[in-house]
Amino acid sequence: MTPFTAEILGTMLMTLLGNGVVANVVLKGTKGNNSGWIVISTGWGFAVFVGVAVAGPISGAHLNPIITLGLALIGKFAWSQVASYILAQMIGGMLGALLVWLSHRDHFSATEGESDKLSCFCTVPAIRNYSSNLMSEIIATFVLIFVIFYIAGPELVMSSDTSATIGLGTVGALPVAILVWAIGLSLGGTTGFAINPARDLGPRIMHAILPIKGSSDWSYSWVPLIGPIIGSCLAAALYVVLL
Repeated sequence: MTPFTAEILGTMLMTLLGNGVVANVVLKGTKGNNSGWIVISTGWGFAVFVGVAVAGPISGAHLNPIITLGLALIGKFAWSQVASYILAQMIGGMLGALLVWLSHRDHFSATEGESDKLSCFCTVPAIRNYSSNLMSEIIATFVLIFVIFYIAGPELVMSSDTSATIGLGTVGALPVAILVWAIGLSLGGTTGFAINPARDLGPRIMHAILPIKGSSDWSYSWVPLIGPIIGSCLAAALYVVLL
């Protein structure tokens, strides 16, 4: 398996399970209907665990354009690979969203609320205030990227005294899953904690393509894109200053 394929599969599984738990909570008639935000946050943590576990040994399991950008900014990832990783992540996010729709088609049809159906694809703010929503995404993404910088060391010294480059996934999927879970529980209630354009923009595109009634809310779509970019840049800047 190539890193490109690993990023597609890892992001696809993460999005399928993460948005799948949202669908289980918000769509009408599911077994998990109305089970609450704690279930969603926990589900997203486990979803990240699965994606990182699958892609980690091959690609480093970025699964997020903002992680790829952040690692490149601090010199831990080659800029020449950034575009291919981001493309793979976007494809994976779109495929994961498609699978969520396929597995919940009857429940999408039974659900009347357009916002509920949209939230199974991408983030919807609890209170729409663009400046506040943007700040929420900046802060949550800053925490994600800054902590990941310390979880994912750039090198692993082998017993033969040679160095091997490693990525995020090789340190184990559990720390990253716990980090995402903590962010969801603490900071995710305002915007749904996108912190990842591939898991927001990719599925939002699928929502617009698939036969689902309702707006894809493109007027809000810039927030979960620009906020994470700013948060990643700020985390990279602080990390470099503290070196």
